[in-house]
Amino acid sequence: MIKKGSPAPDFTLASDGGEEVSLSSLRGNRVVLYFYPKDDTPGCTIQACDFRDALPRFEGLDAVVLGVSADSLESHAKFRDKYELNFPLLADEDHAVSEAYGVWKEKELFGRPTMGIERSTFLIDEAGDVAEIMRGVHAEGHAKMLETLLGG
Repeated sequence: MIKKGSPAPDFTLASDGGEEVSLSSLRGNRVVLYFYPKDDTPGCTIQACDFRDALPRFEGLDAVVLGVSADSLESHAKFRDKYELNFPLLADEDHAVSEAYGVWKEKELFGRPTMGIERSTFLIDEAGDVAEIMRGVHAEGHAKMLETLLGG
């Protein structure tokens, strides 16, 4: 299990923009790495649009925002275009990164057990270490809370 102060697990994932994004390439920036269950669902849309609207303030705090779900690149591109999202959505289709961060969990859907992403956020510092861990977060107001945490 990942702990505060430990090195963040590195990864390279494809993004909705067609490029690959690796965590190690972002050293020197703070990274808001947020895991969300599914593109274009009510809570995930609220959260993504809040990050979209707050992105200039995050950038002013030297923070990069990355969204991660198990959805396909095609799904991410549709979600991005529909809501004019302005930060990368990363496809973790085999959920290897979600597992590395401990957010791939058994959940209940319509009374049946299923596996999926627990809405969680990791704040990673400039050196690549985990500065903050937030599990089971509420979508609404989460971006504002992170902005405050970053000193905004």
